[in-house]
Formats: sequence, structure tokens, C-alpha cells
Amino acid sequence: MRPSMIKMVLTCWLLLLGWSSASSLAADYPVRPIKWVVPYPPGGTTDVLARIMAGYLSEKLGQPVLVENRAGAGNNIGTEFVVKAPADGYTLLLVNPANGINATLYKNLNFNVLRDIAPVAGIVRTPNVMAVHAGFPARNVAEFIAYCKAHPGKINMASSGSGTSVHLSGELFKFMTGCNMTHVPYKGAGPALTDLIGGQVDVIFDNLPSSAGHIRAGKLRALAMTSEQREPSMPSVPVVAETVPGYEATAWFGIGMPKGSPREAIERINAEVNKALADPRMRERLAELGGRGIPGTPEDFGRTMAEETAKWAKVVTASGAKVE
Repeated sequence: MRPSMIKMVLTCWLLLLGWSSASSLAADYPVRPIKWVVPYPPGGTTDVLARIMAGYLSEKLGQPVLVENRAGAGNNIGTEFVVKAPADGYTLLLVNPANGINATLYKNLNFNVLRDIAPVAGIVRTPNVMAVHAGFPARNVAEFIAYCKAHPGKINMASSGSGTSVHLSGELFKFMTGCNMTHVPYKGAGPALTDLIGGQVDVIFDNLPSSAGHIRAGKLRALAMTSEQREPSMPSVPVVAETVPGYEATAWFGIGMPKGSPREAIERINAEVNKALADPRMRERLAELGGRGIPGTPEDFGRTMAEETAKWAKVVTASGAKVE
């Protein structure tokens, strides 16, 4: 056989092998457990949502989807872990507002989320809730602003970490109202809420899913939602904009993989998440937590990531917030 013929046969064989491997991945994925990194401790919104969705995905994919909490540095430790993980479809990231916020808030990140994380699927968008401990004297936003201005620097504002939507929602409130509050960052919503309930801090602008149970139990008092419209699961709670016109801040959550992960894996996870969001039981569960599903393609979620990064860059710049 002539060398040119051998080369042609070899090329065809390699192409066939590549097609066969891709087809095999599409048909068989996943063949082993999937790790889902949540860059916060257990108990917060990101953790709650991941565990709800992980249970559904485990059942539908036929392999365990194991939630692994990697907290620290305002979400950056867990994110960087996924950025550096093998791009094989077996490591997921719970993408959240901090990923968009930190792009501006931190000066020296070792990664760029929009460049290094492949968007997979949107899960849910949820309002934050402005909540105080049961003994706090203010019972609405107007009273809170008045109390804050009468006691400048005396109110401690908790957050689930520097750079989270919880933190920046509070910074936006400070900027728009002139309230002078002291930011107290925690390593996740769980410990922040524990101290808020105990009265060690005064207020939080928390993601609704992690605070809803405490509000319904009377351990926390909801003053307002941060969305443009009232939340159907708590219709009696007003929105901040009813007192502070123009105020709006919502949290969003989804799934990413390391850049370069197999398209077949991305599409399989995307398809199953969209099926979950169409399931009436899942919609009801998310609604109980104050969440609204955001189904769509990987590209749709990529646009959400880019738009939110641009939006929060303006808030970070206006507030002057910085973290080294």
C-alpha cells in the first residue's frame, strides 16, 4: 500500500475513533459519581438548592451527584478548585451571584469566571430578604432607616461573606439610603443567621431560601424583599422599593463546569435540569423557598452570568467596596 493511501486510511480511522468515543460518551455519561462543589458551608441557600437538585439528578442520571462544600474567601476557594479540576464532565460548580460580583470586588483573582467556567444550566432566581432579629425595634423599612440614622455606625449588618449578593444588597441599601452600618461577613449564611437570631448582629439581606423557615417560625422578622415585586410565598412582606424607589437586587443560581468540559456532558446535565424545573413537584419545592426556575440552554445561562457580572460591577464601583 502506498504511503499516501496508508495516511488516508489512518486519518479515517482516527476520525472514526474520535466519533466513536464522542458517541460513547454521549450514550454512557455519566459512568461514575459526579462531584458538585458548593463554595459555601452547609445550611445556606447555595447548599440547600444544590442538595435539592442533586437528589433529582442522582435519580435521573443513574449515578450519585455528591455535594462537596468548599467554603472560604467569599466563594473563591470553591470556584478556583473547579477551575483547576479536570475538564471531564465530572466536576460541577454551583454558580451564584458572588461569581459575578467578585470579578470586580477582588483585584487579584487567579481566574476569570466568564473565561474559565463553562455555563451549563440556570436553576433558580430568588429575591433576598431584609430581615432583623425578633427584638430589633424597627418593624418596617422606614422605621429601620430612621433608627439607623439616629444610631450611625451602631447597626451590624451580617452577610454570608464579602462579595456575596447578601453583602452587596446591603451595600446598595447603604448607598441609596445613607445608612451607616458596619458590615460583618461570615463564612456562609448558616453561621450568620445563627448570630442574627441570637441578636449578636442586627440585620441581613439574605437569600430568601435560607431565611424563609426562620421567618415563618418567628425567629426573624422580614422587613422587606429586595425584588421589584412582592414575593408570592410571602405576599404580606413589602419590597424595599416601596420605601426606597429604584432599589432592586435578586440572587441567581446555576451550574458550571471547567472550561473545555465535553459538550455531551454539558448538554446532558442541562437537559436533566430543565426537566427538573418543568416537574410540578420541583417547581413547588422551589416556590416554597421563594425561588423561580430559570430554564434554558447553556448559552442562555452564559448570558445571565455575563449580564449579572456587568450589573454588579456598577454596584461595587458605586459602593467603593473592595477586598484584597
